[in-house]
Amino acid sequence: MKKWLALIVALPLSAFAATADKIVALGGDVTEIVYALGAQSSLVARDSTSQWPPEATALPDVGYLRQLNAEGLLAMRPTLVLASSQAQPSLVLKQLEQSKVQVITLPGRNDLSVIDEKVQIIAKATHRVAQGEALRKTLHQEITALPTAPLNKRVLFILNHGGMSAMAAGQQTGADAAIRAAGLQNAMQGFSRYQPLSQEGVIASQPDLVVIPQEGLAALGGEENLWKLPGLAQTPAGRHKQVLAVDDMALLGFSVRTPQAIQQLRNKAESLP
Repeated sequence: MKKWLALIVALPLSAFAATADKIVALGGDVTEIVYALGAQSSLVARDSTSQWPPEATALPDVGYLRQLNAEGLLAMRPTLVLASSQAQPSLVLKQLEQSKVQVITLPGRNDLSVIDEKVQIIAKATHRVAQGEALRKTLHQEITALPTAPLNKRVLFILNHGGMSAMAAGQQTGADAAIRAAGLQNAMQGFSRYQPLSQEGVIASQPDLVVIPQEGLAALGGEENLWKLPGLAQTPAGRHKQVLAVDDMALLGFSVRTPQAIQQLRNKAESLP
């Protein structure tokens, strides 16, 4: 009798374990939300842009977000893939669906309002609706608390990776959206996306503050080398050595850490001479 009772009690748990989602998160913004919802126990892998929280890096890495491989993803035996809108190539995602893996692609707008949408979608997909509502409320409060009054400070966002030329962020970029969300002005006007830095363009832009990802600053060899980039020494930012090194996923990922990163940017701008 006791053996039968133990078997009956154990069956629902076994059934639940057998049907639990095995999730691959593609995109640092996606992974951050999964952890913020407390759904990380379902994760079986993540992509190389998923570096936060630090414990996420212990998960198997399926490669760079824009250079995905179907075989590597399928080797993780996922039942669900939560994918950033930047996940490429799209053919790989189609191959996953053809292999009976559910794929949910998150919206990719460069706008604070997209954070709420991402949380709703991921909360529903991970069966964490109540946790999602609590997280949405917290994020709404953080976004509402951001300063809305314009501040007459010009910001130059520089993207720099090892082996490539430094690039300036123009319009239609996450950097431009984050700068505007902080009530500041993008120093680079008149072009879209990222363009190589030019001495003439930098001098003409006259930024009060340079913002650069922490990894980009390290790739340059530190702040001293930053001011050696074309034209920077001849700007207000260069003369006053005003730079903010940021976690680029926090500022540009439009995820759970973005409101705080935008507040950090605003605080820095308000402290400028």
